[in-house]
Amino acid sequence: MQTELVHASILIATITLAFFYSKSGLAQYDLQISALLFIIFFVVRKFFIQSSKSRLLESVLFTFIIVSIILSTGGVRSPFYFLIYFLLFSLSLILEPVISITTTLALIIFFLVTLAQNQDLAGLMPIFSLAFLTPFALLLGQEFLKNKQLAEKVSTTQKDTLLFLSLLLKNHITSIQELIQNFMGDHDLHQIGRHVHDMEKLIEKYEKEQPNT
Repeated sequence: MQTELVHASILIATITLAFFYSKSGLAQYDLQISALLFIIFFVVRKFFIQSSKSRLLESVLFTFIIVSIILSTGGVRSPFYFLIYFLLFSLSLILEPVISITTTLALIIFFLVTLAQNQDLAGLMPIFSLAFLTPFALLLGQEFLKNKQLAEKVSTTQKDTLLFLSLLLKNHITSIQELIQNFMGDHDLHQIGRHVHDMEKLIEKYEKEQPNT
């Protein structure tokens, strides 16, 4: 839960910074600054930062760029406003699903605060559409997280099973080698046959536990 709060706070601060940036004189250099941020992002991600932390950096970067572009091209009437929808879905997949809720609330508040007075219903609809879209982004993020955890669990189980079977097979092979080196007759031959039979059973069991491809 602490991680979600940290990520939510960082993204809210990013949205706040984007709104102040759109009101400053730097907004006229929007494209140049966006390109510079992308270059810095790829360099930092490749050489200086771990993949787990790069997801947060990626989220912050795209949030800042998308929000600033929308604000500098007309706000809720911007032709690029649809990018907000992709942003919400992306954040729920890249970070935690609940991030889509906190991001939506922050965006709605800032858009309402900066909205011109006596705004008609057509101007308010794009803002309130975010609230209707958020449950879908949240659901998608939760399903993605469940599938990811399930895949990790299956992978771990397969590794443990393979390790266990490998140890058993190794023990059987060692016993067969000892019997061959000290072969004394039919009794040892029977023991070798039993070990071979047990190895066949272990291999069959492992093959049955593997998912069909």
